Amino acid sequence: MRVLISGGGTGGHINPALAIADKIKRENENAVIEYVGTKKGLEATLVPKAGLKIHHIKVRGFKRSLSLSNFDAAIKAVTSVLEAKKIIKEFRPDIVIGTGGYVCWPVLKAASKMNIPTAVHESNAFPGVTTRMLAKYVDVIMLGFEESKKYLDCDEKKLVRVGSPVSGKMLCANKETARQTLGFSMDEKVVLSAGGSLGAKPLNDNVYELIKNYTLPCGIRHIHATGNAGWDEQKEKYLALGFTQKDEDTLICGNVTVQRYIYNMHELLAACDVEICRAGAMTLSELSVLGKAAVIIPSPYVTNNHQFKNAKVLCDKDAAIMIEEKELDGEKLTQTVKSLVENDEKRKSIENNVRKFAVTDTLERIYEIVTKLVK
Repeated sequence: MRVLISGGGTGGHINPALAIADKIKRENENAVIEYVGTKKGLEATLVPKAGLKIHHIKVRGFKRSLSLSNFDAAIKAVTSVLEAKKIIKEFRPDIVIGTGGYVCWPVLKAASKMNIPTAVHESNAFPGVTTRMLAKYVDVIMLGFEESKKYLDCDEKKLVRVGSPVSGKMLCANKETARQTLGFSMDEKVVLSAGGSLGAKPLNDNVYELIKNYTLPCGIRHIHATGNAGWDEQKEKYLALGFTQKDEDTLICGNVTVQRYIYNMHELLAACDVEICRAGAMTLSELSVLGKAAVIIPSPYVTNNHQFKNAKVLCDKDAAIMIEEKELDGEKLTQTVKSLVENDEKRKSIENNVRKFAVTDTLERIYEIVTKLVK
């Protein structure tokens, strides 16, 4: 089987692509898998690290406002399809798979015009513009959320809910084992908070208030990741609050740990009782698989406000609590977290509801679709 995969720009597009590639390779060791991305996207770094050959094409997204860059984007929208056709002719794939980001638009469009089987995976509740544009061209659209179907103008037979790929480590994690590994008691309450690898200042600033006014003085175990961009500023605030520096990237005080980045998210998420997080599709999939109560603060800085739409799907089913960033303050966050930490019945209800969104065999479903399309 020869597979060409494309998706780029952010980890939300690239990580699912790499997970799909890994699944195909595990199931079919003779599969030949290559990737199409841009030189400027995160895929230029992550894909070669994953051991895949990457082809580069020149393409860019359109801006909402009038801009000279849109003229360049329009030109590249045409030339990139020609570039993609050349790559496809040379590689001769049996199937082409996209996972979002504007880079996969020319690749999947070219493949569909060349009568090569195509599939696209859409993680978000509100499909991205690329997926919506490709809806009439591709053979199958694999969805993370059932609610996405109403936004896609195509034959409903094309639409299949498969969920979003979650790492094997996350699927295998459980609370008791994680707490034993981390040295946490089964009786204590644990709060986890993070705003992504770079961090988010509004989230960081309000989690600081939560720690200062609630989790630290009450002795609640709390692990917070500031992200790379927020580390220096937040570090000074916590040192002034009485924290000590354990190492270059970690501060501690009582049961509270503040660190630059989390490398063992599967263990910490499995161990926690409450998570404070953004609303990326992968994050919400992990919450549902592990059945965690969460206070979700969607990023308002993403395309089509898709994180709000992701979070709303859960909140409408009482499967999470959402605080929009424009309404966020330290007191509101503190009271919301406190209500979950101290009310076992409320927390358990949310845990039960969020588990209903879990899909634990996403990659198996995707692989089945891929093999059917190839046949």
